[in-house]
Amino acid sequence: MGLLEALFYIIPGIFVVVGVLGLVWTLRRSSEISRTWRHGRTAEARCLRSYTRTSGGVGDMSVTTTLHHVFEFTTAEGRVVRFDEAGGRSTVIEGDFVTVHYLPERPEGATSKSPSQGTLAVGTGCAVAFFVVFIAIPLVFMGAVHFVFSAADGMAP
Repeated sequence: MGLLEALFYIIPGIFVVVGVLGLVWTLRRSSEISRTWRHGRTAEARCLRSYTRTSGGVGDMSVTTTLHHVFEFTTAEGRVVRFDEAGGRSTVIEGDFVTVHYLPERPEGATSKSPSQGTLAVGTGCAVAFFVVFIAIPLVFMGAVHFVFSAADGMAP
């Protein structure tokens, strides 16, 4: 197998690894949020800062803007925790107080999102579907490349 041939496996393989990592991260975060809502504690947190992060907009890509909030709260044990959360409510502004849910063993993974298992399941399901397709496309490509290279090797004199 030559270098050019190897690239047809290596580059799609990188996409597969990135897709698997994204899938694992999505499932872990979803599980953590679900556990936090079911078994966690609540506290009153203050919004210290609200900001937007913009991405995209290069060439024909659309611009995506994500609202972030920085919250601070004190756990039942007296520990002060500050966390940044993406995708929060646009009605929350600096200085507002909100209820946050957190796990005592990992309060930095807190969320200000109201418990909604259905919404979480739909969002997770969409993300999983995306990553499955993201992983399947390079795998199919690698299979087709393997078939082509195998056929070409069989025809070589």
